[in-house]
Amino acid sequence: MIDNRPIDFGQFWYSLGKELSEIPVAAETEILQMRSTDFADLYGVHMSSIGPYKIYGYLSVPKGDGPFPVIYYVPKNASVLEIIPQGTSNQIRSRYITFSVACRGMRTSDSPYSAMYPGQLTDGIESMSTYVYRGIVADTLRGLDFLLTFPHINKSSIVAWGNDNALLAGALHGAVTHIVSTPSFLYDSIQQASQTSSYPLEEFNDYFRLNPEKRDEVSKILAYYDLKFHASAITAETLIMADHEGGLHDSKTLSEFKENMSGQVTLHTSERSSYRDGMFAEEWVTEKLFGHDVAPIVPNHWKSE
Repeated sequence: MIDNRPIDFGQFWYSLGKELSEIPVAAETEILQMRSTDFADLYGVHMSSIGPYKIYGYLSVPKGDGPFPVIYYVPKNASVLEIIPQGTSNQIRSRYITFSVACRGMRTSDSPYSAMYPGQLTDGIESMSTYVYRGIVADTLRGLDFLLTFPHINKSSIVAWGNDNALLAGALHGAVTHIVSTPSFLYDSIQQASQTSSYPLEEFNDYFRLNPEKRDEVSKILAYYDLKFHASAITAETLIMADHEGGLHDSKTLSEFKENMSGQVTLHTSERSSYRDGMFAEEWVTEKLFGHDVAPIVPNHWKSE
């Protein structure tokens, strides 16, 4: 792998962290009775991120005294914020504190900026100062800042779960102890985009069709976000959910990234089954946080598989 990491890579991310640290979290929480249950309370959380910009999240807290392990569902490349990912058993909220955050542009965090999907990945990408993803990474880190202020969390069990942002969270924030990630758009983005017409990577192809002269400059900007340059900073135990064999982000493509990570890594090749892949992830997290003797919490229809 050719190391074209920007010379000021470390300074870029240090500056972002410093800017974020100078803005109070300023969290405002409100109980959401309609979404609370007999085993968990749900709160809406407003927080301040860089800009300054107000972002929103859903915090679910199990009944009881705690402390509880945490699953932090990082911001998605999608418009709608969910309490927990669609298809996840709601009973997961009885065991874990769950926190899902809408980054700037997503619905509930879309004032004054409302993102287009597709379109968010290239919004402002013509320059370092205008690229929206700098703010999105800050929003992702701000969610972890908030969690550390919450008294009922088990700080030795904080899982960042989701897309590429889960890996960035692990690289840039010391609170993350475990990661479950399905890389989709920030690993060698332009090269990967050249091999597909599927979104979200197709956003880069769309942009270059309209702005072919911008390719070199955009490549330099994306290098700051490229997961391969963050690998050595990731010390959390990590589960990477790779594509099926021959897929765009398969185990062969991600093998060097895995080897360069500092923490213990499990690389799971997709079995092209939401049930089998989902069970693998749930069992992995449960074993890491609770041990072999505790069963994972899964949707009822999986139990009959």
